[in-house]
Amino acid sequence: MRWLVTAALVAAPFLFDRPAAAQDAVAVAPGAYKIELENEWVRVLRLKIAPHETTAVHVHPGIVAVLLTDALATVTTADGAKQPIARQAGDVLYQPGMPPHSEQNMSDQPLEAVVVELKSSTTTHSPAVSLDPVTLDPEHHPVLIDNPQVRVIRTILEPRLKSPMHEHPHYVVVYLTELHTTMTMADGREVDNPRRPGEVAWRDALKHETENIGVKTAVEIQIELK
Repeated sequence: MRWLVTAALVAAPFLFDRPAAAQDAVAVAPGAYKIELENEWVRVLRLKIAPHETTAVHVHPGIVAVLLTDALATVTTADGAKQPIARQAGDVLYQPGMPPHSEQNMSDQPLEAVVVELKSSTTTHSPAVSLDPVTLDPEHHPVLIDNPQVRVIRTILEPRLKSPMHEHPHYVVVYLTELHTTMTMADGREVDNPRRPGEVAWRDALKHETENIGVKTAVEIQIELK
């Protein structure tokens, strides 16, 4: 009897994990959700829903979603409750956790978003920063979301604008516009950074300054992990 109880306790976590695993967005809705990158901090997904398409029922942990297109959609939870969503391209949404649900694109146009799933299993913290871009240059670094898990910044750089030297903790970047910047790192090294709209990048904590060497205003979303 003692052996059976011990075996049951050992197996319990795996049994409880199975429903969540079975409802993983990538597993049950591979046509809509694709993995862009993954590490100990985040799993970044690209969501694409065709006009009037509905995804399979799935779950998410806490997420930050960056809309790359306008969104006219309905989220339906397992109990049948429906939540309409009408947002614009470039909007950023935060949800601390999403129980089983499906999403239907109510528009005649495709819906596309970058969904950053926040992993709570990490035992480390991002390094603290002293040169905060929000403090040094608030005009070009407005804060969209700030909570115990993340801080989300919209960075706006007009042509030829150079940011002051600043620091970030670990973060995800979602590029909203075409841009061409150069980053000068703390050691003086220069990094050329041409990007297209919708691209995603992971950056370990760093210290740098950024200059927009393109001819158009550059806009990006930075999701800093705490």
